[in-house]
Amino acid sequence: MPLPEPYRLIPIPAARHDDVLALDLWAFPSGDTVEALRDLPSPLSWDRTYGVVRSDDDDLLAGFHGAYPLRAYPVPGAEVACGWLTWVGVHPGHRRRGILRGMIEHHFADCLAHDETISGLMAAETPIYGRFGYGMASTQLNLTIPRGAALRPVPGSADLDVTLEEWDAAAHGDLVAGIHRDYARVPAGLGRPGWATRETPEQRGSRDTDAPARRGGKESLRVLLVRDASGTAVAYATFRRSMSWERAGAEGTVHVREAVALTPAAAHRMWSVLLDLDLTTKVQIANLPIDDPIVTLLVDIRPAVPDYSDNSWIRILDLPGALARRMYAGAVDVVLEVTDAMLPANAGRWRVRAGAWQQADVVRTDDEPHLVLDVRELGAAHLGSVSLVSLAQAGLIDVRSPQALREASAAWSWPVAAGANWIF
Repeated sequence: MPLPEPYRLIPIPAARHDDVLALDLWAFPSGDTVEALRDLPSPLSWDRTYGVVRSDDDDLLAGFHGAYPLRAYPVPGAEVACGWLTWVGVHPGHRRRGILRGMIEHHFADCLAHDETISGLMAAETPIYGRFGYGMASTQLNLTIPRGAALRPVPGSADLDVTLEEWDAAAHGDLVAGIHRDYARVPAGLGRPGWATRETPEQRGSRDTDAPARRGGKESLRVLLVRDASGTAVAYATFRRSMSWERAGAEGTVHVREAVALTPAAAHRMWSVLLDLDLTTKVQIANLPIDDPIVTLLVDIRPAVPDYSDNSWIRILDLPGALARRMYAGAVDVVLEVTDAMLPANAGRWRVRAGAWQQADVVRTDDEPHLVLDVRELGAAHLGSVSLVSLAQAGLIDVRSPQALREASAAWSWPVAAGANWIF
């Protein structure tokens, strides 16, 4: 639907950065100020940012949203163009007037105009986006690991070299970005769906900056690098430490921002060091994929207090394009009847045919459906970590053929858990 009167949507240039920050602080309350945030590099792609203003007042932003133009977003067996929705906010003085729905509809149209068959986001409030057809497609793991936690042995770990340095974007930025990007393709031939990397210069610039305003009272950013015998970096961890002196002595915490390893030995070596830093009692890390190597390296995961939450949400925008561009883990020939209240072009019956470990042909059909579902459920299953069977067991899929459900659920699945390890 169009924006309600008297509102209209306009492009927002970088010159209005202060206005965007002001609205963001209204939408997401914090102790920061526009003045404190102004000099930090913005992650936004300004050619994909839009605001909502009143027709009689262009100065006050009533709403705002942006998109990160990801061109190598990992889905099962492929990398595709994805419009990542971000910085969505409505001024509290302009809520309940249809502004959010108008912005979402604009975002969908903008993504399709850029040949982005899917949109993704990380939800500040999870109940909001399901009604727009986004499905929760991956889960993240958060751990608090006691210092000295025992790890299972991995051959070759002790042969790897480790250096610990203070973060320097000029010295470490490209190196870390390369490892992070390469991890999206591990293991070879499979890769990790949802492992979004910092594709745009703005994202890189923002992520690489270690401004005091972002430290939360902790030390400056540190980086741990693991190198193999040739001197090639095969793992990194970025972290900060915090300390307090208690009656029993020092109680320090290692706050790990990212920990990424390209080989099993490198993962073991990296975690061996992180779990044995002086004057610390625990290591905290969030945003891990649920099958991250640390999960099986730990001899006993219970003391790490595993905590799970939602990670990436996916919205199918161009159904035949999105389903045809990913790979399927098993042979499938299924007719889906899909509902989509916001994008009618996706609605109707579709036959999806694919061989094992191949992409699919997706065509319209008049055949009777095997499965009836909403586009939200297709989005939830798109990265391969939420099974169609689990959605059917929850009553979210009308199963007309149990055999088709079995085959489709196996085909849509993926051996590597989906997930991104940073919030953006």
